[in-house]
Amino acid sequence: MVGTSKTDQKAALDIASWLFNVVTSVGIILVNKALMATYGFSFATTLTGLHFGTTTLLTTFLTWLGYIQPSQLPWPDLLKFVLFANFSIVGMNVSLMWNSVGFYQIAKLSMIPVSCLLEVVLDKVRYSRDTKLSILLVLAGVAVCTVTDVSVNLNGFLAAAIAVWSTALQQYYVHYLQRKYSLGSFNLLAHTAPVQAASLLLVGPFLDFWLTNQRVDAFNFSFTSLFFLILSCSIAVGTNLSQFICIGRFTAVSFQVLGHMKTILVLVLGFTFFGKEGLNMQVVLGMLIAILGMIWYGNASSKPGGKERRSLSIPVTKAHKLNSLSETAESDEKV
Repeated sequence: MVGTSKTDQKAALDIASWLFNVVTSVGIILVNKALMATYGFSFATTLTGLHFGTTTLLTTFLTWLGYIQPSQLPWPDLLKFVLFANFSIVGMNVSLMWNSVGFYQIAKLSMIPVSCLLEVVLDKVRYSRDTKLSILLVLAGVAVCTVTDVSVNLNGFLAAAIAVWSTALQQYYVHYLQRKYSLGSFNLLAHTAPVQAASLLLVGPFLDFWLTNQRVDAFNFSFTSLFFLILSCSIAVGTNLSQFICIGRFTAVSFQVLGHMKTILVLVLGFTFFGKEGLNMQVVLGMLIAILGMIWYGNASSKPGGKERRSLSIPVTKAHKLNSLSETAESDEKV
């Protein structure tokens, strides 16, 4: 009975984590779409810096109240993580500017096989045949409903390659650092958010000027655009935290595969609130294929042998062994 209750509790927390991530991610996409497309605030990198700045304020306040306990993350690991994360953000923005929307979507889809490769090489993970096929089905479904025109050039290809690899490495590192240093999601966010905020707010205005030929300090805010900016920053706190929770509880590959449910939801909500232009049988078919693939992946990867780690590749020091993994779970359950 005790084992069953623990299993049920874990399943409930897993579902709550995914719902938290889906709701905040879809919410921020829709808010940012209104902020950028409707009100003309097209400074994506600076906006991301503001997101992490808001997250820093929250984690600092929670640390001051004692809800986030002191923890250690060596500077070399922190700087590597921030480097991967910032290259991911900048790479995605540049890739979207230099490539067609179709190739941009293909680049995003390629993050799953790259994440799989990282887990196979670095963590010695082995996937079953059904797990591999389910991943391919998800990729096929999302490609059918999102990839249209595809054109590429050398600069765009290089930007996309940098974006894909840095994103995959950043997401792998979230899981890696949480396991290696027994960090909860709040702890890891408290370490990384201030450095990301400072670096992106320093570089962002210059990068955004290069991409848009507009200065962020010259933007004329209205009451409504300022409201959407504050709303975007507020939701971003939940998005950043939920990403760390989900990858910490699962893996980067599972986060990417099941995360495409957000792509489907964004499409559905976009057609609902912003018009049905582009909605056709191909899009509907792609959505259905992707959803079937996600259900299959969830079932296949949870079976014995569906996804196995053959050996632990993460060295844990004696000091870190003293911090039980239950502390990480407890900090996540407070969310």
